[in-house]
Order: sequence, then C-alpha cells, then structure tokens
Amino acid sequence: MIVVDDLVKVYGRRRAVDHVSFEVEKGEIVGFLGPNGAGKTTTMRILTCFLPATGGRAQVAGFDIVDDSREVRRRLGYLPENVPLYLDLTVDQYLTYMGKLKGLDRSRLQTRLNEVVANCGLEHRRRDIIGKLSRGYRQRVGLAQALIHDPEVVILDEPTASLDPAQIREVRDYIKSLKGNHTLILSTHILPEVELTCDRVLMINNGRIVANDTPGNLRNLASSTQVLTVEVRGAVSAAQAALQPITPITRTSVVSDGLPVSGGARLELETSADVRGDVARALVGAGLDLLRLDQQTKSLEDIFVELTTEEPAAAAQEVA
Repeated sequence: MIVVDDLVKVYGRRRAVDHVSFEVEKGEIVGFLGPNGAGKTTTMRILTCFLPATGGRAQVAGFDIVDDSREVRRRLGYLPENVPLYLDLTVDQYLTYMGKLKGLDRSRLQTRLNEVVANCGLEHRRRDIIGKLSRGYRQRVGLAQALIHDPEVVILDEPTASLDPAQIREVRDYIKSLKGNHTLILSTHILPEVELTCDRVLMINNGRIVANDTPGNLRNLASSTQVLTVEVRGAVSAAQAALQPITPITRTSVVSDGLPVSGGARLELETSADVRGDVARALVGAGLDLLRLDQQTKSLEDIFVELTTEEPAAAAQEVA
C-alpha cells in the first residue's frame, strides 16, 4: 500500500532524509519513531505530497507521489504536526467544508460527518467555534478532518498530542479500530502507545532507518540484554579485575568511584545471560564486600534511546 524506495530530501547542505526505503502492507498500522529533527515529519510530508523529494521514489495506494499526486491525495488522510484549522468556523462547518473539498456528496458527507464526530469525541462540540476550543479538542477536529472521506491510507503526525490520558485511550482505541480497512502510519513519542497500537515500528535517526521490526521482536531484543548494577566496598580496579573472566559480560562501566558511604564503587555490567551468581562469587572471592546487586532488563525505550542517540555521520548531515 505504501512503497518508499531510496527517498532523499536535502535542505541546502543538510540531508534531512538519507536514502530511506520501507514498505507498509495494506491494513497495517506502523509506528514511525525518532527524536526531534530525525526526519520523520519530512518523510511524512513527502508521502502526503506536501513536500517534493530531492531523490528516490514513493507510491501510496499504488500511485506515484510525483506522477499521480492528485490520486494519492484523494486516497489519503493526513493529520499534520500543527493542524491548520479555520478558527472562525464551528466544528460542523469546518468538517462539512473539508468533506466537500474531498469530494463527498451530500448524503455520504452527512453519514461520515456523524461517524467521525462520534468516533473522535466531538458530539458535544459540533456547534462550538473552533477558535474557542481547547488545544486537545482542536487536535480531535484535526483527526476528524483526516478521516472524513474514509481514506485508504492515513498518515498521522502526533495524533494524541495535547490530549489527556482518557482522551489518549479513546483516540488510540479508535485508531486500532481502523486496522484492516485502512493503512496507517503514525508518529508519536509515547512508546507504550506504539506497543499497544502498532503492528510494526520504524525508527529513524539522522535521516536513516535504524530499526524496522515488530514491537514484539524489539521487546525480545531488549530482553536479551540485561544490565547489572553492582556496588562494592573496595578498589574499583580490584572489582574490574575480578569481573573480567566472566565472559558473558560484554561491557563494564564505572558509574561512581569512591562512594561517600561505602568508600567503594558502583559499576554497571551489560550481559546477555543471568550471571548474578558468578558476579557475586567473583567479587566476594576477591575480598570485596558486595553491597548491592540489581538486575534490570532493557525496555523498548532503552532500545529506542540507544538507536537514536548515536553521533550523526557526516554523510547524514551534509551534502558534499
């Protein structure tokens, strides 16, 4: 339903989207994640025909975003990061206007208007002036306009921004209800929302895709790596020497050397196996007092941070 092939977007000497390729199957919900400035909003704007690409190609619903942009827009619903609304219109007036722009006839328009107003929680705001609505309700109006024409493909940039927890749950459930009949890409900074809503996760950093997998597989990747926090009374060099022979430990870092209470050190150990027993025996065997030993499994958030906080490569930032 969505095919992106070697997409590039350059601003001056900066490459905001750097040879991005991915596909989204019909009926799939895909979460598009990345830190601010990573390139996700630029990619979404290109797919919606809002911005031209510098290079590469993309198809939405079987139509090329350059050669058939009109057909793409007919089949697409888009909620931008900053929703452009007519603040002097009521909710009903605005959604009616948007429905007409998107080609709905009178009977179909009234049906869809009632459906999206109900599904987006706007029943009691239909006659309210948009300019007098809270930011959260304006976000709901923006979501409603993206869905008014019942599009095949929906692209949502931060759809739950400004909503309270109860509203987030309602909108999330509505988005999940669209699965199967609609293909969705949504960007968000709320990782639990991705796990509860999306079939697959795309992570982008410095304009490049750094992960493309299901939330379950990413969770398995996270759980395969464990972090042990060790606190000892004694010299940090002695602790490091005692731990060195334990081969499942892939990284040892000193968090604090010379703790004020214990006069010892705190270390973090990264391992793919449960080595708590080996660590305890090694440290005690070396004559060190073991004061603390905690094990923490990495979360999806930890994986996200690791994949999106690498130093940017020069090629990802500037064009020669």
